[in-house]
Amino acid sequence: MAITRPEASEQGGFDKVFLFLREQLLSGAISPGERLLGERELCLRVGVSRPTLREALRALAMLGVVEIRQGAGTVVRRPDASILGDFFAFAASQHGALVEDVMQARIAIECQAIRLACARATLADFDRLRAALEDVVATIADPDAGGLADHRFHQAIVDAAASDTLGTLYAAITPLLLRSHRHRRETMTEVEDGRAYLISHHRLIFDALAAGDPRRADEVLREHFAIGDDYRRRGRSGQHSQQDAKA
Repeated sequence: MAITRPEASEQGGFDKVFLFLREQLLSGAISPGERLLGERELCLRVGVSRPTLREALRALAMLGVVEIRQGAGTVVRRPDASILGDFFAFAASQHGALVEDVMQARIAIECQAIRLACARATLADFDRLRAALEDVVATIADPDAGGLADHRFHQAIVDAAASDTLGTLYAAITPLLLRSHRHRRETMTEVEDGRAYLISHHRLIFDALAAGDPRRADEVLREHFAIGDDYRRRGRSGQHSQQDAKA
């Protein structure tokens, strides 16, 4: 039985629907929560057939861009960063180099976030940061709980920036960050003075942010990432030495 392939016009039809919807969102003609035009009018506006329109809308619904409600039409959804998170997780499993690239993106996001947080952080933000810092200390010997505590602390910095865009980007890479935090905890606590570093440097970050000095906060956070990388390398080399000795 022959496999039926979509006509070129149908493939182009999806692109037309996608581009039309994107332009409508960017221009402010429609907003999340609003209903799209009816099928007949959409077909005329976009220049596609009804079957092509329906297939395109179903594909967009799977991506979380729209929601098709029986008897109520198609409604635009608010973007969900978890979809991007799934993309990064799948992409990283195929391309190992992507993980390091995502980590670089993390540095860029957090360093800009902490600079903004110096001016925007509220008392509630500092309460969350303080609670996360206490968790970092309490879980210092537990890679699983400690990795989560580390993430909560850095997430609180991004939240304190009060930037929807930075928050969305950070949420998109969170699945990979959670794995990174756990691995960081596991390797660093095996290095001499690694636990003391984790505690003391998170406190330095908190103090720099509390002082409201964006340059100092950025400097301390970048140092935190650089020293963390050094500790992880030392942890990995120690593991290899132990394996060689056993061999």
